[in-house]
Amino acid sequence: MACYDICRPCGPTPLANSCNEPCALQCQDSRVIINPSPVLVTLPGPIMTSFPQSTA
Repeated sequence: MACYDICRPCGPTPLANSCNEPCALQCQDSRVIINPSPVLVTLPGPIMTSFPQSTA
């Protein structure tokens, strides 16, 4: 039985294009969907947040 892995290769990709897409492993007439675990992407630099302050 020959199985073909039709997943896209994961390599050095931009931050917006992480390798978190479901892969499909197709074996003849059957198909198995493999859902990868979530990928945590850490962006460099400070996170700018603003909180509304009301001095009433």
